[in-house]
Amino acid sequence: MATNLNTGYRPVDPAYVDKTPTRISWGAIFAGVVIAVAVQLVLGILGAGIGLSMVDPVDGTTPGAAGFGIGAGLFWLITTVVALGAGGYAAARVSGVTERFDALVHGLVVWGVTLILTLYLLTSAVGGIIGGAFRTVGAVAGTAGSAVGTVASAAPAAAAVAGVDANDVKDAAQDVRSEAAAYLSDAPNDPAQMTPEQAQAEIARQLPALARGGADGQRGESRIVDIVAAQRKISRPEAQAQVTRAKQQFVQTKNEAVATAKSATDKAAGAAAGTSFVLVLALLIGAAAAGFGATTAARRKLR
Repeated sequence: MATNLNTGYRPVDPAYVDKTPTRISWGAIFAGVVIAVAVQLVLGILGAGIGLSMVDPVDGTTPGAAGFGIGAGLFWLITTVVALGAGGYAAARVSGVTERFDALVHGLVVWGVTLILTLYLLTSAVGGIIGGAFRTVGAVAGTAGSAVGTVASAAPAAAAVAGVDANDVKDAAQDVRSEAAAYLSDAPNDPAQMTPEQAQAEIARQLPALARGGADGQRGESRIVDIVAAQRKISRPEAQAQVTRAKQQFVQTKNEAVATAKSATDKAAGAAAGTSFVLVLALLIGAAAAGFGATTAARRKLR
């Protein structure tokens, strides 16, 4: 009589012999990313509500911009830590890993995917806003061009309805163009024959050459001296002295403007560098939060 012995173990399936188990569960990672993004959105909306509730323009008790900036940065850091910690914990727990390293990898992958997704959404939103603005400007320009064309084509008909000869309209337009050309023509070569407006326009025209220096600067300065002498009816040495003082003042103003621009550029570069370091530190804190949440789930699994 045959006797069947039951050892309490299930027979080994040959199909699973020598098969390496999968150590990363992308389904669990996707679930962790969804949870992290959802928690971040919810806490972000909550923070926006808290910030808006602090605005009180009537009583004038609204915090300053610096306080708002610091508070918003701290709140964003806290929400990032909470969201990534929850996402990493969920990914490691759902994946069923028991090794701390495997759990840590799940948490870091959740952090990386969440970061890439956030950057993609931000750049897409900015690109959509810019593209929409350019499309709006193009539509407005097209509408304006159509309107100008319509008005131009309707001008002869309007003149006919008003009883005005179209040739008279053309002659009047030609006179206006002639007067405009005469007004915008070059000033007389003799500074004594220039009107004050023409003298000012000629001096303004010579200023770029004066700023460049060299031979062009010398010619521009000589031209300005002649104009000043003729307009103010003073001798040429007196005019030269006045132009020299004005030139020195111009150079001093230019140097001060350049120094101010350099100082502002240095401050902006320093602020950008500081912001970059702070952002990198915040991202590393987020990665640490995701890894800590995931390893916590692995320790729970071991117990």
